[in-house]
Amino acid sequence: MANIGVAKPHGGKLVSRITEKDPSQLFSISINADLGNDIENIADGIFSPLEGFLVQEDFEKVVSHGRLANDLPWTVPIVLDVDKDTATKMKDAGDVALNVGGKNFAILHVDDVYNFDKNMVSTKIYGTSDLKHPGVAKTMNMKEFLVGGKIDYVKRPDETQIRRYRKTPLETRDFFQKAGWKTIVAFQTRNVPHVAHEMLQKASLNTHDGLFVNPLIGKKKSGDYTDEAIVTSYETLIEHYYPLNRCYLGTLHTEMRYAGPKEAIHHSIMRKNFGCTNIIIGRDHAGVGTYYDPFASQKIFDSYPDIGIEPIFFPAFFYCRKCLSFASERNCPHGTEYQESLSGTKLRAMILDKQNPSEYMMRPEVFKVLTKLDNPFVD
Repeated sequence: MANIGVAKPHGGKLVSRITEKDPSQLFSISINADLGNDIENIADGIFSPLEGFLVQEDFEKVVSHGRLANDLPWTVPIVLDVDKDTATKMKDAGDVALNVGGKNFAILHVDDVYNFDKNMVSTKIYGTSDLKHPGVAKTMNMKEFLVGGKIDYVKRPDETQIRRYRKTPLETRDFFQKAGWKTIVAFQTRNVPHVAHEMLQKASLNTHDGLFVNPLIGKKKSGDYTDEAIVTSYETLIEHYYPLNRCYLGTLHTEMRYAGPKEAIHHSIMRKNFGCTNIIIGRDHAGVGTYYDPFASQKIFDSYPDIGIEPIFFPAFFYCRKCLSFASERNCPHGTEYQESLSGTKLRAMILDKQNPSEYMMRPEVFKVLTKLDNPFVD
């Protein structure tokens, strides 16, 4: 397959694992929608160079060293967990149909079945064994066996309103090429946009050809913004405040893992596969609570000089009432009495109470569309 975009895919080529084979006669197991998203991302090349769920050799190297067995950077295990009885049946079957919501979705060519140490995975990937961490809690609730092997994708999910911006790497690379963009900055987000986000994104447009706004759509924790809230708010912001020939909106359908620095690398690899040359990495990227140093997600890039996408690091921003603008400690000399940090908790409360935030916190058009939603937050 010819590579179209400006950045080479991770591993050198885009993976494509799509087939027209009929899986109806195969042994079948049901999987959840999150695993369905993983399969779709493998099949479309978003997870290149992965062609399926990790086999043991790759899994152990990812957990211990943040790299695949061939030493290519990869920091988040992409795995299928099953119980012992199912693992035995899958191994005997060889080829297994995977279904989501009762519909055959993909074929897994079983290559490896193995067990794993949940405590070690939690500590290595999330940096903690605390069950209050959502990633640790998920890991400890996994079944005891992992099944590795290549997948073939047979049926896309039905199109829905929330999938209208889902893009494949072939689509994004084609768009970037036709737009004539040579440098493309990715912006990862799981939140609705406040003005500080807008300032970060527009700052990158001063030095780069295009901006790829790539919100994460998928399973999140309670209190996070819903997928609908994120998509509609960015639609509105871009329509009213961005040069449309310099900005491209596309959603990434995968769950948040809250793995902090490890997930920052994972997010970067996916955007590299979309064709981006750069990615914005801000304070506490992919973090949760106080589990990670606020700038750990920036420091980790020192260990991955071969990742193939250039991070753009921004400091923590605040609104300075003396400067009358957004600023950081790098460019503002004024004391903390003039600084107003953007509190996500405060902004959530204002949205719930339909209390207009200041225009330097959130654009009025964005606030208006959020208040029209029944509930912009995950229960």
